[in-house]
Amino acid sequence: MGLLDSALGMLGGMNQGNNGSTDSKSMLIQAAIGMLSNNQSGGGLQSLINTFHQAGLADIVQSWVGTGQNLPISAAQIQQALGGGQLQQLADAAGISHEGAASHLAEFLPGIIDHLTPHGQVPEAGNINPADVLQQFSSLFGK
Repeated sequence: MGLLDSALGMLGGMNQGNNGSTDSKSMLIQAAIGMLSNNQSGGGLQSLINTFHQAGLADIVQSWVGTGQNLPISAAQIQQALGGGQLQQLADAAGISHEGAASHLAEFLPGIIDHLTPHGQVPEAGNINPADVLQQFSSLFGK
């Protein structure tokens, strides 16, 4: 977990001095990347992709994995896919409401998954580089 901790520390340093909205977004991104990087307890990127498939959102999530245009997703669809438990954990980690977490995730989750799946391939479990993901999304925080 050392690399993940270092990457999350970088993100934490980037959001100092920003407003509360940016702080909550950065904390939500930290939590989401942690979820995508955690392959224990049934977590990880492949598990999340499977969750979206099971929720009837296969076309949307496959557009993020594939090499073409990313289809948008609504906050309601995020809530449908993640249900109360996973979404509430992410919301709690960011200190925001369930609805706020769904809205922010709808905004940036397609880009994160797209970035994690270059050439349309889902990386093998444990091969997600959190520092690389955070660098890609640092512009959200006015680095």
